[in-house]
Amino acid sequence: MASTDPTTMRSVLGHFPSGVTIVTGTVDGEPAGFTCQSFSSLSLDPPLVLILPGRSSTSWPRIEATGRFCVNVLAEDQQELSTTFAKSGTDKFAGVDFSHSDLGSPILTGATAWIDCTLHASHDGGDHLIVVGAVHDLDAPGLPPLVFHRGGYSRSVPS
Repeated sequence: MASTDPTTMRSVLGHFPSGVTIVTGTVDGEPAGFTCQSFSSLSLDPPLVLILPGRSSTSWPRIEATGRFCVNVLAEDQQELSTTFAKSGTDKFAGVDFSHSDLGSPILTGATAWIDCTLHASHDGGDHLIVVGAVHDLDAPGLPPLVFHRGGYSRSVPS
């Protein structure tokens, strides 16, 4: 099997547009979160979702230890939040409006959808983890989503 160059792989797979999420949790009474572009529905029965946090994430291990998290699907006007939550070592929640889910995780105000989960399973996925969340609650205010495509953000196509 030939070796695949990571730069080529990133470029080719970047042709697949994806939504942008911020995964949040509450750790020792404080909000925590990170931008996570890899998110998917996994199962309707039972209700499960999938996130793929990078192994280099400093936020995920802290959230994972609580056993619960919320996936916030960003709206098209939340690009700045995506950029802020992608950085390490900053107060990501400074000036950010949010409420708490029934499980205690931050729900970002203005998100197009949110999915409140408990940790169902975690598996090795190379330089990422394959995390399965059991869905406990969710809602979708229905705002147009933020889209990431070919290395940049774009607004969704109007319906």
